[in-house]
Parts: sequence; C-alpha cells; structure tokens
Amino acid sequence: MASMGLSIDEQKAVERFRKDVVDPSQTKLVILDFWAEWCGPCKALAPVLEKVAGEYADRGVVLAKINVDEEQFIAAQFQVRSIPTVYAMFQGQPVADLTNARSESQLKQVLDQLLQQLPVQGGAGDGAAAPQGPTPEQLAQYVKMGEEALAGGDPQRAAGIFSQITEFAPDNAPAHAGLVRALVQIGEVDQASQVMQAIDTDPRLAADPAVAAARSAIELAGTQVDEGELASLRAAAEADRADMEAQYAYAEAAFAAGRRDEAADTLLAMVEADREWNGGAARARLLKIFEAIGLEDEWVVATRRRLSKILFG
Repeated sequence: MASMGLSIDEQKAVERFRKDVVDPSQTKLVILDFWAEWCGPCKALAPVLEKVAGEYADRGVVLAKINVDEEQFIAAQFQVRSIPTVYAMFQGQPVADLTNARSESQLKQVLDQLLQQLPVQGGAGDGAAAPQGPTPEQLAQYVKMGEEALAGGDPQRAAGIFSQITEFAPDNAPAHAGLVRALVQIGEVDQASQVMQAIDTDPRLAADPAVAAARSAIELAGTQVDEGELASLRAAAEADRADMEAQYAYAEAAFAAGRRDEAADTLLAMVEADREWNGGAARARLLKIFEAIGLEDEWVVATRRRLSKILFG
C-alpha cells in the first residue's frame, strides 16, 4: 500500500497497517477482521475469531482487528462495504475471504486448507517444527483485546480471552490480573479469589504492577452484602447526608453489589462536601475503584472527569 500523495493521517494509517498486518503476514497467516463498536454481528463473531486464532497460534495464525470507524482509509482501500468483513492475509496480500466462515468449524476448515497450501512459519507448509505457543507480541495483542472487552463492558468475553492467554502463558501477569478483574465484574468473586491465590504462589506474578488492580477489585468486592442490608445502608445514608460514615458504608456496599453509579455519586458528593474527611478516604476509594475497573474504561474516564471538576474547579 503506497504512501506517496497521502495526507499525514493517511500515512500514519498506512504505517499502523504495515506494522499490525503487513509485517506479521510475511511469515504468519493473519486473520484480518474489519469491525465496529455498533456492529452486533461483529461482536458475535469476535469470540469465535479470538478462540480459533488462539488455538491456531502455534501453527502461525495471528488475529488483527481494524475498527472501520477509526481506520476509514484502510477500510476504503479494501473496499469494505459491510461488516464484519474478514480476510486471510499472507505476505501482505489477501489470500482468502473468511467473511462467510461464521462458525468455529467453518473457520477451522478454511484455515486448515490455507495452512496446507502456504509456507506459513510454523504451519504445515514449511516442514519446520511449530513454535511453542504464541509469540510475546501475539500475547500482548490478546491481552489488549481482553482489556478492550473489559473497557467495553463485556467482562464475560474478557474472561474467556484472559483465560485462554493464561493457558498458553502461565507466567503472563497482565492476563492473570485481567482474568481476576473480569471474574469480579461477572460476579464470580470466589473464583477470582482462587485465581488470586494461585498468583500469590508465584512471587514474580504477585509482584507485577498489573496485579495491584486485581487485588483492588477483590478487596472492593469483599464488602458485598445482601439486598436487605444494602437497603438499610441506603436508608441510613439518605436519612443524614452529613453522616460521612453512613455515606461511606453505603458507597462500599453499593459498588460491591454492582451499582457503581450509586457508589460513585455518593463518594463524589462526599469529596465535594468534605474532601479531607478521614484522611481523604472518599477520594482514595474512588481511585481504588478506578484502578480495579481499568483506567481506560469509558465509565472510569467520565467519572474521573467529574472528580477532577470537583477537586480543581
């Protein structure tokens, strides 16, 4: 894809495409998925593509995703008319249209055929020994997909992605941490705690900075109460807005119950009323919530703006 005569933005798009798709495709078979946030069929297909790509990683298959809203120039070069549109790329060129391979079995059938025909590194065509699992670059890409799923409000899908990564790479701390956070958001706190216990048996995993957010997620979920007690805490908080202890107790329980809007509203009101109460406990709790959910999450970004407005006017 030539860059002469292109605008600066278009040149940057071409460079991203070269790095993410063209370069890996020189030796790998790249599944190129054109998608968008608003596309329901895209979201339905994504877990299938991710699962199959993960299973075929040791045969030289890589998944690359192009958001058509963010990369309109690239989508136009491929003449994408509808989404999802999926291609198999090898050595910089489309070698198959995978768009109609919507099921796991259909996709695997096409990939098996391609891997028999093409000299993909690690595939059936080169006669070399297959690599033992995904490369570090591929693992980083999959971790990014998991984080995007979490930030997009799909913890179930994120848990599936992170779980697969931990099978391939038991020493990948971000994947373990992401799995804990995803399980907490799903409501599987006991399972999340089991994963955290396993992390703690490995000093290298336990010391990784990514694990701190997972610990925060479990800590915040530990204040969960039943509906009756939650109603009592809410009533006490509403009865006396000046009772900071009551406000704080309700905010903790509300977040653990999955009512993060109510928790944030309460904590923000506390910061606005008395930001120094109990050594700034309300602000500290908000920051811990942000860390547990993920700083790139849209809800976190919006709530951080509200906090900044209160703190800095």
